[in-house]
Amino acid sequence: MNNLNLIIGAQANGAPVSGGGLSQNLKFSYGYASSPGKRSSMEDFYETRIDCVDDQIVGLFGVFDGHGGAQVAEYVKQNLFSNLLLHPKFISDTKSALADAYKHTDSEFLKCENSLNREAGSTASTASTAVLVGDRLVVANVGDSRVVICRGGDGKTQYLHSINLN
Repeated sequence: MNNLNLIIGAQANGAPVSGGGLSQNLKFSYGYASSPGKRSSMEDFYETRIDCVDDQIVGLFGVFDGHGGAQVAEYVKQNLFSNLLLHPKFISDTKSALADAYKHTDSEFLKCENSLNREAGSTASTASTAVLVGDRLVVANVGDSRVVICRGGDGKTQYLHSINLN
């Protein structure tokens, strides 16, 4: 379904990237910006999606910060939200579905690395995600990245939950 009225973005090799979008029902908009800073290469990836699931507009937003290379961050970008959308409880229990999608994506990446006889652990990624389903916003993070929710310029951390993937 075409649920996105507008997407704008700009990217040049090694240059800052920015853009944004607006949902078809005009209920929300989003923006993003990314810059490699002083580094010669970018190890960060982001994903923004607006989709329709069970007649509800959903927004999927993520930032994935590679550590020691871009491989894991790119894998998470390509797979995390797809795994989430396939979860049978995505709409009814988004919080649990998101935790399961993180675990599943991690497990599948490690299986992929093992099948290629590569040693997992030489690269890694943090992840910060925000998932909007109807009027509910579920945020999650892995690693040293954080999500801060602001209203009127005032951002406060309400509480943190920890999920052990082991």
